[in-house]
Amino acid sequence: MIKIAIVNSSSFGKYFPEHIERLKKLGEVERFEFPEDINGKTLAEKLMGFSIIIASVKPYYNKEFFDYKDKTLLITRHGIGYDNIDIKSATEKGVIVTKVSGEIEREAVAETAIALLMSVIRKIREASLKVKEGKWKERAKFIGWEIKGKTVGVIGFGNIGSRVGEILKKGFDAKILVYDPYLSEEEIAKRGGEKVSLEELLKNSDIISLNCSLTSENYHMLSFKEFSLMKDGVFIVNTARGELIDEKALISALELGKVGGVGVDVVEGEPIDENHPLLKFENVVITPHISAYTYEALKAMGDKVVSDVERVLRGEIPEEVINKEVLEGEPWKS
Repeated sequence: MIKIAIVNSSSFGKYFPEHIERLKKLGEVERFEFPEDINGKTLAEKLMGFSIIIASVKPYYNKEFFDYKDKTLLITRHGIGYDNIDIKSATEKGVIVTKVSGEIEREAVAETAIALLMSVIRKIREASLKVKEGKWKERAKFIGWEIKGKTVGVIGFGNIGSRVGEILKKGFDAKILVYDPYLSEEEIAKRGGEKVSLEELLKNSDIISLNCSLTSENYHMLSFKEFSLMKDGVFIVNTARGELIDEKALISALELGKVGGVGVDVVEGEPIDENHPLLKFENVVITPHISAYTYEALKAMGDKVVSDVERVLRGEIPEEVINKEVLEGEPWKS
């Protein structure tokens, strides 16, 4: 019997149990919760015999994992990011890796980016806490900024970034600068933005939103040099990956007052605890990687993941295959 592992997912099948029921018709289903930093060999040993894995953002499925793991048909990400999976090693082992399409999470993540921005630029969280403390009269401390007329730099203008830009342009009359080396000037213009270099974006933006995938090339793409180029009082929003920002550089920029506020749904090394150094700043709002957590998105994400499993077990090619080369010469090839 096919064995299906659901690994470190706190949401898959919880709010939509029909997804679990569909999987149970296909094989034996078991949930696992492993330490975020579990090593590849141990992870492989724990998942031995499971030929299908439904993966969350952690742990890491690295080369060591694939070196020790037995036959695996599919790793399907319950999300759009797949930086925790060594795609090269997966391909060499003939493992199909799929993800959720950006379109499915588009609205949920884009709306979270806007919510984080509104929270920090209008100091919503700090003001709300004062009301709970019975300090209504301190309201004059919470003077914020309007978005209308501001220049917003969007890094990564795919499904989610372009929606963030669209909301800010059409809803707030903001100017949208875009850094995305994978899109042409014409394509960015068609989506409502103006293509610029990263340096131009950093120098001219009042607000910066990170919406790109994490790759080996853009790790810590915002570090000390990049923060030094930014406008004083810039607001930063990150709903992509924490590793895009050098945390030490960000903390330094906050201490110097270079950055006016930060709203992030992702943090390097997440999950973090209550002692994380970013939490000492009143102008920093952190949510625990909940951007895709809407009922609409979770339903569609679960449908996609289950569909991938069903297709693979029928010998069909699933959608959103990341390593398409693994299909060559395999029975999946239609």
